[in-house]
Amino acid sequence: MRILVAEDDAPLADAFREQLAREQFAVQTVADGSEAQRLAIDHPYDLVVLDVDLSGLRGLEVLRNIRSRKPDLPVLVVTGSPLVEERVRGLDAGADDYLAKPFAFTELAARIRAVLRRGGRPRNTMLLLGDLTLDLVERTVRRGGRAIEFSPKEFALLEFLMRHAGQPVARTAIVENVWKLNHGMTTNLVDVYINYLRRKLDSGYDHALIRTVRGVGYQIGGNGISA
Repeated sequence: MRILVAEDDAPLADAFREQLAREQFAVQTVADGSEAQRLAIDHPYDLVVLDVDLSGLRGLEVLRNIRSRKPDLPVLVVTGSPLVEERVRGLDAGADDYLAKPFAFTELAARIRAVLRRGGRPRNTMLLLGDLTLDLVERTVRRGGRAIEFSPKEFALLEFLMRHAGQPVARTAIVENVWKLNHGMTTNLVDVYINYLRRKLDSGYDHALIRTVRGVGYQIGGNGISA
């Protein structure tokens, strides 16, 4: 899920990025209201977190302009004001939810998930492969209707494989995209975590979803050369 965070307090913006990345969201931050408006309108974000006290265009003006161009884009507004009137203005301008500072990042993440659920489930929030379902909003995985628990990194690895279903994926690509490490830092982490996924996804099923492709890496679904 791609989230745009419009926040001109640099330390807070960095905290947004770090904390939401831990929730497996892809986050881009911007400090200027005009740039936030341009990015929100021109790029396919799943949600915008918008501070009302931005430099350049003010947050509520940005919100109104976003609403006029992308009426279905979820927007969560944050503010430093505790006044109810301020919240009312934000909601009347088109905010899907409103959060006053200071707040816990766990609450922010929960509100983001709630807004995404209310938004009619945007496209590409569900990844499907046969009887395997991965829900990007709820952060859940099911195979054959059975819920399977995954750690955040296991979930991220499975998501990456499912986004490339039927295609062999190199270990270096997995390291770069899931662990965010340089391709020269390939370790056995990939093999270890693939084994975790196999035990959870394939154990007890007649049909294994994950296969090893000799000389390349791993593949989920489709045909491949197993080892």
